[in-house]
Amino acid sequence: GYHADRWKKLLIPYSSPTEAYFDTSDQDPFCMYNYLLDITTWNKSIRRGFIKVKIIDYAGNTVESQMNSEASTFQQYKRVKILIGFHRDIEKIAKISLTFSTKTLIGPKHKLRILQMKLKSLNNPKR
Repeated sequence: GYHADRWKKLLIPYSSPTEAYFDTSDQDPFCMYNYLLDITTWNKSIRRGFIKVKIIDYAGNTVESQMNSEASTFQQYKRVKILIGFHRDIEKIAKISLTFSTKTLIGPKHKLRILQMKLKSLNNPKR
């Protein structure tokens, strides 16, 4: 791998387009495909927790994001943007599934009601 502060000097001499992944996966080929999840919730009370995203293509292939390390705070009608990563890319998404977790074993289980959601590929912004 390359140190992040030296990547530019190493990649610029190549005339062909080069992709560099600085957030890597623990699975071969070790690259991460990043998406921005833009979500607006509808719950009246504040919810704090973690989102895991699963995307499925038309052939039934599934890939699941890693759980974010930092909890997000969801308030009614407030947009929250979350960076999520997948170890594989799915080109034509047929279905998106979200799982909300507070990671607590004791206490009531809370639901997160979604008013609006947008998932945008950062690797392929035109998608």
